[in-house]
Amino acid sequence: MVANEMSAEVSSVYVMNAGDLLELAATEGLRQEAIGQTRLRVGEGIVGLVAATGHVLNLPDAQFHPGFAYRPETDEEPYASMLAVPVRRAGRTLGVLTVQSRAPRKFEADEVEVLETVAMLLAEMLAAGGASDAAEEGVMSTAQRRFAGSMLVPGIAIGEAVLRGAWHAPHATLADDPEAELARFQAAAESTQRSIDTLISERLPEGDAPREILEAYRLVAADAGMSRRVMEAVRQGLSAEAAIHQVGGELRDRMRRIVDPYLRERLADLEDLSNRLLAALAGPKADAAVPPGAILIARRLGPAELLDWHARGISGIVVEEGSPGGHAAILARALGLPTISGARGALDTANDGDAVVLDADEGLVVIRPEHEVRTAYLAAVQLQTERRAGLAMLRDKPSVTRDGVPLRLMLNVGLALELAQLDLTGAEGIGLFRTEIAMLARGAVVDVPEQVEVYSRVLDAAAGREVVFRTLDLGGDKLLPGGPPAEEENPAMGWRSLRIGLDRPALLRRQLRALLLAADGRELSVMFPMVATVAEFRAAKSLLLAEARRVTRPPERLHVGTMLEVPALMYDLPALVCAVDFISIGTNDLMQFLFAADRGTPALAGRYDVISPPVLKLLETLLSHASPAGVPVAVCGEAASRPVEAMVLAALGITTLSMPASSLLSVKGFLATVELAAVRAVLAQARAAANVAASLREPVTMWAREHGLSV
Repeated sequence: MVANEMSAEVSSVYVMNAGDLLELAATEGLRQEAIGQTRLRVGEGIVGLVAATGHVLNLPDAQFHPGFAYRPETDEEPYASMLAVPVRRAGRTLGVLTVQSRAPRKFEADEVEVLETVAMLLAEMLAAGGASDAAEEGVMSTAQRRFAGSMLVPGIAIGEAVLRGAWHAPHATLADDPEAELARFQAAAESTQRSIDTLISERLPEGDAPREILEAYRLVAADAGMSRRVMEAVRQGLSAEAAIHQVGGELRDRMRRIVDPYLRERLADLEDLSNRLLAALAGPKADAAVPPGAILIARRLGPAELLDWHARGISGIVVEEGSPGGHAAILARALGLPTISGARGALDTANDGDAVVLDADEGLVVIRPEHEVRTAYLAAVQLQTERRAGLAMLRDKPSVTRDGVPLRLMLNVGLALELAQLDLTGAEGIGLFRTEIAMLARGAVVDVPEQVEVYSRVLDAAAGREVVFRTLDLGGDKLLPGGPPAEEENPAMGWRSLRIGLDRPALLRRQLRALLLAADGRELSVMFPMVATVAEFRAAKSLLLAEARRVTRPPERLHVGTMLEVPALMYDLPALVCAVDFISIGTNDLMQFLFAADRGTPALAGRYDVISPPVLKLLETLLSHASPAGVPVAVCGEAASRPVEAMVLAALGITTLSMPASSLLSVKGFLATVELAAVRAVLAQARAAANVAASLREPVTMWAREHGLSV
């Protein structure tokens, strides 16, 4: 029937068997003797490639494809064109459906859609026939399993697993009455939009939570493009649930192929929205009870969904796909929920109610931990709780080392929700306010009045404490709102940050005007990122001063500084210290540019160290020019948040450190036990050794432990 409808001579079904082998299970047009005999490994041949990638292959002459694998027992040599689609259910590939024709031709888009719909029906038939995973068959493992991931939010949590898995295929695929299905979908879409509005208005009543993120999510939910495609699929005969499943699946496959990590992160928003639409179609039902302190394990997680789970009492999150810049990660950080990403396989391994240990500090999740492991972590959590209580007592004490060196410990923030941490941590101000975060969350560069409102709230919350506003750091891995992703081989070193601002001065001037208006006569500190030459800094500063002359109430004091991330600035230090009011070192980018090591490459993680002779020499050279000129130097990169690095930086003379709120009190407590003079002696001794190591971390850490310092 499929072959006839597709005007093709061949239609075949390959089914996934044990050992990742695809077996020819049924065919019209190939030799019947090949059924049960022809097998392909995943990744082998056209069929294997489709199974491995989950993508459709539409080939006018398949035998010329480099992946083609000929099987003589099939007698498929006469057939040129081939269309192969994956048969998938609940995120898993169960097989591959193909059609072939003698004449070379590329199948039309509507033919591809028809075969994809048949594949969806076939997936249900295969699942009903036993082609399902062990968890669906009721096989419950009790063995301990460990999965490694990347820390998104630090902390340790212990609780029972709750699973939020991949989509379940719809029970009813075809609709008898398309008009009735359209009405059901439209009602569900309106209900979903209302629920999101309620979530924003009731759960975030006074603007203390990250409305920017939920507003961006609201825009995703209101997008007419997805609704239009779903309604078209319904008109072609699918049920509303099947149409959401099909359209959402197509969008997911396309977004997975996107290189830009920020755009890929919107995949979680899409799945969140699709799940809400499916829930609205299913009608109201009571939420299953969530054990107190449960650990949520999910493939991906959207922002509204995270807020829902947080309200239900979870204490930690494990996501298989997610990045630090994702909406859910930003919210989890603001809510203080320990979170790791990249723990692939955790969702398929865990069962609801399994005991779980989440050690986000080490990027580790342990499912069904052995008694000794669980006991050890329970003791660690108890110590952590007691330590936090002790650290809270440091909040109102001065930041000073054991030998009396004063420190300035400040916060890195980017959302309104984080402003409360100023008082909770006793920070002396905000050393880095990331102005782009709210715009990335909204998906657009907002106008001047909206920017003024955001910046005014930040200055009001600071209540006279210094706030250093970094101008828009867009580009690279942070997509410029309103524009397509740039085709760049090395986006981290491409058109980004200040380079965009200088090439689009209207964009930069609008932001500078908003900052000046928000200051409304108060003191203002502005910092430019990704400065490569002093000429670039002077050009940006001239735009700021021009805008300052236009406002009616200019700041009583205007401080203009630069981030030091590009090593080229080190070769023009005399001119730089004459041009700037302050310098803040962004260790994250500085390290990747200094060592030519992409910080996003796992194979290079930890290979190059801040506590190494080249970096220490660079910092000393910078201080030798900045200190005589009276130019303050701070560190706002990730290194400032780690106790050992903070100790070394302070020993070198960099005593202004800016970091996330979660690290400030622990760094403060650690440095209060340190004598910087002794650290300087250890560094000097290590650097004078005959065989100087690539990193000085080991001798410094050993010294700290020998002297009872908790590192």
